[in-house]
Amino acid sequence: MRILIVGNGGREHALAWKMRQSPKVDEIFIAPGNGGTALEGTNVPIAVDDIPALVAFAKEQKIDLVVPGPELPLVLGIKDALDLAGIPCFGPNAFAAQLEGSKAFAKNIMDEAGVPTAAFGVFDEFEDARDYVLEVGAPIVVKADGLAAGKGVVVAQTTDEAIGALEEIMIQQAFGASGKHVVIEECLIGEEASFICFCDGKTVKPLPSSQDHKAVFDGDTGPNTGGMGAYSPAPVLPAERYDEIIELVMKPVCNTLGKKDKPFVGILYAGLMMTAKGPYVLEFNVRFGDPECQPLLMRLDSDIVDVMMACVEGRLAETPLNIKQETTLGVVIAAEGYPNSYPRGMEINGIEEAEAIGDLKVFQAGTTLEDGVTRANGGRVLCVTALGATLADAQKRAYEGVAKLRMDKAYYRRDIGFKGLK
Repeated sequence: MRILIVGNGGREHALAWKMRQSPKVDEIFIAPGNGGTALEGTNVPIAVDDIPALVAFAKEQKIDLVVPGPELPLVLGIKDALDLAGIPCFGPNAFAAQLEGSKAFAKNIMDEAGVPTAAFGVFDEFEDARDYVLEVGAPIVVKADGLAAGKGVVVAQTTDEAIGALEEIMIQQAFGASGKHVVIEECLIGEEASFICFCDGKTVKPLPSSQDHKAVFDGDTGPNTGGMGAYSPAPVLPAERYDEIIELVMKPVCNTLGKKDKPFVGILYAGLMMTAKGPYVLEFNVRFGDPECQPLLMRLDSDIVDVMMACVEGRLAETPLNIKQETTLGVVIAAEGYPNSYPRGMEINGIEEAEAIGDLKVFQAGTTLEDGVTRANGGRVLCVTALGATLADAQKRAYEGVAKLRMDKAYYRRDIGFKGLK
């Protein structure tokens, strides 16, 4: 098989690494890719949002399966375009991808499907949104409706902070068109967990639970990022509760989309808040999380290409999903200053030394590979991911790997997994 992976992050390196292990795969292309994906296949200089160029490349290269990594190409309709070209795509159609592309759409689908989620209002006028905040009070959550790279959410502790967030999103247009509408939600109290499932439109099969660490600094302090590390499983969502979440959340959403003749195929990711009243959905994603993908794919013991093709062909029910019993943990190494402005071009050394520890992989995100030299080229640069018998073992090994790496102007959290250990 000839595979095209779309994207350039740590998630896409993990996908390329995992897919290359399949005996069915002959060649992997990654558009646009990074320094890590260049070691697994062939990078192609096509942007993730250039749908016509991606489809043309897939046709020209006789690609057998396209796997979009990030949400943007899915929201822009890459699946629909590939369907017209007769090329299989592992991912949802543009209608279903609105589960991530529009928070208002997701809330309305949850409402229709009877899925537990925070009470909410949707607004397109600043004055109406402000009045709602003043009426409901704080703490309260303000979200830009559209895609904002994981940064368009403010958990406001005061009404002034909430109104400031509304001004930033709706008036100053900090997130452009993504902030044309806002969703304002009640603030849920609990611990977050990520629940990521394969779907073929009818059948839902879960990967183990995981937990991301969004805040940039130790102790979950500082601004939100795309994710500073993750581990799996998350003790707050143990395996004996997976069926409950499938019946309560995943199946109702898939069934609701199916009734609209827009079946959900691909990865459905529920961001959950485990509260005293039970699980509530904070948001949906329509692709693997990054950095959750890296620990999860290290635990996946099945041929990922088999599983993806089973989803595309509607036969997931009869396809086994085997999972390693061990725990995995990934630590993101970022450039100093991320998620704000940060330097680029720093040389990275020690990857081979880190991986020599064993049961450890250094997944590359914001990197380039030039003349054999790996350099930093993004905010989140690496994700050092390790397998261990317990969470403490995986954490110890991952941080041993981090210690082997050498990169100027680097930053990482030193407490990934702390909630699980607590």
